[in-house]
Amino acid sequence: MIIDRDNVIIQTTHFVQQTLKDAEAGHDWWHVYRVWQLAKRIAQEEKVDLFIVELGALLHDIADSKFHQGDEKIGPLLASDFLKSLGVEDSITEQVRMIIQNISFKGGNFEQDFKSPELDVVQDADRLDAIGAIGIARTFNYGGYKGRLLYDPSVPPRLNMSKEEYKNSTAPTINHFYEKLLLLKDRMNTKTGSEMAVKRHEFMETFLDEFYSEWNGES
Repeated sequence: MIIDRDNVIIQTTHFVQQTLKDAEAGHDWWHVYRVWQLAKRIAQEEKVDLFIVELGALLHDIADSKFHQGDEKIGPLLASDFLKSLGVEDSITEQVRMIIQNISFKGGNFEQDFKSPELDVVQDADRLDAIGAIGIARTFNYGGYKGRLLYDPSVPPRLNMSKEEYKNSTAPTINHFYEKLLLLKDRMNTKTGSEMAVKRHEFMETFLDEFYSEWNGES
């Protein structure tokens, strides 16, 4: 069966908007929208299947494990069932499922076991939305959502956590910059993503300098 790909994108957009209408603001429809737009921009410079990239970007956070008791199977399963309901062919559905399953940062010691050009693009887009001004806003929003301290000088960042330690961490929000955000610039997959990450990374470094200066009453 030949499907109308434009219609699939439209229906997927509506599905995600409805599913995430009450989501935490750092992982809501607008996060997905930004990742979608970034992914399309990066894809212009890469040899990828744009349909898979768009579906992967739109569905990548359909059921983030952070909000489902750490269950990493719900998102890929929900996305697969939805795409099958639209008649999307199995090979495409499987590619999207693997993107969702492998996109997340899971700690400094985690090595993903699946790679594809489409995952590279969507992962870069997702990582770009985790850094820079938007990334800072999302980080503190999530920290507030979880009731975490802004900063505690007596709690140092942990750079070598296992996947489970990373998932279960309750450290102050500032630690997250060192445990994830500042690592992302050097973990981009594509040339375009790497270039876009530089400015956002530098903005975070400037922010942290100012944060510590104000914390210590110096400015």
